[in-house]
Amino acid sequence: MGVFSHWPNRITALRFVGAVVLFAILALAGDPAPEGVAEIRPTLRVAFWLFIVTAATDVLDGYLARRDRTVTAFGRIADPFVDKVLILGTFIFLAVLPWSRPWLPAWIVVVILAREFLVTGIRGYVESLGAEFPADRFGKLKMLLQSITVAVLFFLHAFDWPAGWFAFWSSAAHALVWASLVTTVGSGLAYVAKTGRILREAAR
Repeated sequence: MGVFSHWPNRITALRFVGAVVLFAILALAGDPAPEGVAEIRPTLRVAFWLFIVTAATDVLDGYLARRDRTVTAFGRIADPFVDKVLILGTFIFLAVLPWSRPWLPAWIVVVILAREFLVTGIRGYVESLGAEFPADRFGKLKMLLQSITVAVLFFLHAFDWPAGWFAFWSSAAHALVWASLVTTVGSGLAYVAKTGRILREAAR
C-alpha cells in the first residue's frame, strides 16, 4: 500500500476527503431565504460536526506518528497541506456565505491566505538550504485558534439560540476572528524573524 501502509497517512487522506465533503455541503446548502438561516440549520449542524471530527483527526494522526515512529516524508508534506486546505477553504466559504460573512470580512481571509503563502515559500527556501523549519508553538496556537473560530461560527448558526445566548456566541465569534488574525500575523512575523536568523547563521 506504499505511503498508506501507516495509519497516520491514512488518517491524513481521510481528513482531505472530509474537507472535500464539507465544501460540497457548504456549496450545495445554498443561501438561506430572506427570513433567515433557520431553513439550513440541519445542514449547518452536519457541517459543524463534520468539521469537528475532521479537524480533530489532525491531533490523532500526529499522535500515532510519534507513538509508532512512523513519520514519513509524505506525512510531513501532506499533513500541513491538508490542514491548510481544510481551514483556509472553510474560511473562504464563510467569508462569502451571507449568513457568516458579517463575522468574517473577506479582507481578513486575504491576510490569512497571504501569511500562509509567505510562510510556505520561506519554508521551502530554508529547507532547500538544508536547514530545518518546523512549526513552532506560535504557529500551532494560530492553527488551534483558527480551528476554534471556524467551529464557533458554525456553532453560532447551526442551532436555534435564545437572543441572549446568540448575542454571547456572536461576540465570541467576533473576538475569535480577531484573535485568529492577530496570531496569524504574529506567527508570520515570527517566522520571518526566524528565517533571518537562519540565513545569518548560514552566511557565517
